[in-house]
Amino acid sequence: MSSNGSAKYQYLAAISVNIITISYGAFCGWPSASFLELTSEKSPLETGPLTKQDQGWVAATICLGGLFGTIFFTWLADKIGRKWSILWMALPNLLGWIIIPYARNPTHLIIARFIGGAAGGGIFTVVPIYIAELAADSVRGVLGTFLVLTCNVGVLLAFVLGYYFDYATVSWIVSTLSFVFVGCFWFMPETPQYLAKLKKVEAAEHSLRYYRNIRSNPAKELSEELQLELQKLQTTEKVTDGDDNDDDENTKGVTWADFAEPKTRKAFFIGLVLIMFNQLCGCFAMLNYTAVIFEQAGASMPPTMAAIIVGLIQLLGSYASTLLVERLGRKILLLLSALGIAFGQSAMGTYSYLKLLDYPVASFSWVPIAGFSFMIFLAACGLLTLPFLVLSEILPPKIRSTASMMLMSVLWLISTCTIKMMPIFTSSLGMHGTVYMFASLSFAAALFIAIFVPETKGKTVEAILASL
Repeated sequence: MSSNGSAKYQYLAAISVNIITISYGAFCGWPSASFLELTSEKSPLETGPLTKQDQGWVAATICLGGLFGTIFFTWLADKIGRKWSILWMALPNLLGWIIIPYARNPTHLIIARFIGGAAGGGIFTVVPIYIAELAADSVRGVLGTFLVLTCNVGVLLAFVLGYYFDYATVSWIVSTLSFVFVGCFWFMPETPQYLAKLKKVEAAEHSLRYYRNIRSNPAKELSEELQLELQKLQTTEKVTDGDDNDDDENTKGVTWADFAEPKTRKAFFIGLVLIMFNQLCGCFAMLNYTAVIFEQAGASMPPTMAAIIVGLIQLLGSYASTLLVERLGRKILLLLSALGIAFGQSAMGTYSYLKLLDYPVASFSWVPIAGFSFMIFLAACGLLTLPFLVLSEILPPKIRSTASMMLMSVLWLISTCTIKMMPIFTSSLGMHGTVYMFASLSFAAALFIAIFVPETKGKTVEAILASL
């Protein structure tokens, strides 16, 4: 960040853009309390209570919508810009919430979840790119963690509202966030890097001035540091190993040749594996079993209250990530998170296995709750939060949008499979076998992070690519 300015407008932009992430987070948390109402004998649906199969489709369709949204909004971000692509996400986000109160059968709910999920696909792909392109190196990590932090705020919001209101009222309340988002984010400029890519140098400079809070200075007083940053933006799209004198090359679309450079391939590989472990660690899938785990431990609290506690733990973990990401760095947080998840799952699996063997474990009934809480907290600190930030940092600017689209598509596919396969895993392997499987994958994630993932804290794109 320039010494002549401050990061306050970068923080303002990050908060404004993530208002829609709060709404999407509530969409993720909505089934928790709503399914209790929709599966009861007093279900408001004309077709009666939701069946187990219907619940699975209603829960998992948000991921299929995310896959569609990832592809569509990433394409849109390159066509009309990051800002306008993100603004258009408010439409499916709003429609998803509005359809829910009028739903009369499971199909209507599935459609609503698909549409709302499409907004989420765009959010988790384009928002990290938007933040990475506007943020100074010194605050990029903190601003990048806002994505999952605000998503978890939304999850907790849905849990709390679901405790007090019926599912239709929750939908109407949260739908207002779409209007708040548009009202706040409308006034933010496009990212300097995207404008520089279009060779709109004057607009890129104006955007850079805004985000560095030096708008009042005349052009001739632009600091040397910011002049270098502006020049770097103009040349960022040109950076290739052997061809920096062909200006027209920049204007061409991304091709497979752009992925052929060794450092680019390595960056893409690191991003792919991080995204896979983000879901294969099992934390997101296991969140669907919160009530089962608490019941197994002998907890007497109602499922809605258990969900609120888990949502609060997630939120605290995400907040801890924002505090630590620029102190400890990305790699250390990711490594500690993966190891912590593995140990928490191992404790849960061991308790479940000993109970299955009829060992006297009544005095240790707190273990599943403690292990689950420990797992969720550390997951929110790292492995569920930071891969999206690291992804936006290690990918070369020219392929960033395309590569993010591809990697997030993989994430949504794996997420859909893990949610749908969880009952099969638990019936064939048992709860202990399923948790041990996830624990082994979490240990594998820690090993991969220790060997392959570079530290990106405070580094420029050039320095990050050079370290690969």
